[in-house]
Amino acid sequence: MSQTMPATISPNDFVALKRAGKILNLIDVRTPVEYRSIHAEGARSIPLDRLDAANVSQSEPIYVICHTGGRAAKACEMLKLAGNPNVVNVEGGTKAWEEAGLPVVRGKKAMSLERQVRIAAGSLVLIGVALGFLVHEYLFGLSGFVGAGLVFAGVTDTCGMGMLFARMPWNQVGQESQGQCAT
Repeated sequence: MSQTMPATISPNDFVALKRAGKILNLIDVRTPVEYRSIHAEGARSIPLDRLDAANVSQSEPIYVICHTGGRAAKACEMLKLAGNPNVVNVEGGTKAWEEAGLPVVRGKKAMSLERQVRIAAGSLVLIGVALGFLVHEYLFGLSGFVGAGLVFAGVTDTCGMGMLFARMPWNQVGQESQGQCAT
């Protein structure tokens, strides 16, 4: 009997399924540092940039979670395009999971990728404006370039700066702490 899985599930509904005895495959697609900071109990870390549809089950439903749902939606789309129809996005991500009071595993705190991008983009705009006034008016173009990048990121829901920061050394963890959660 084949039943179509919903495209999304709330954190509470996910936990209710788990408590009912279902074995659920929950993948957290955030960066290793974000995962280490806090993750839903039972989630295993497979960062979005390392997600390979060949390495995940095609027969069992795959539940995908990130910080608020955006990266998980991208991961679901990738997995579906690779031929896996049993993919479900956990609505609201780890943030909604934690706000619902559901079990989480806490580790070393880290600055979120989104916050890093906001700080870098804001700094570049400020530097561009200062250089435009102090050095040469053409340097206002730096602020325009960053603004155009932010508009592009908003329209396409793809952030080049975020993808770059995700690969930075400070957003990586050692092999020993990255593994999978055994809960």
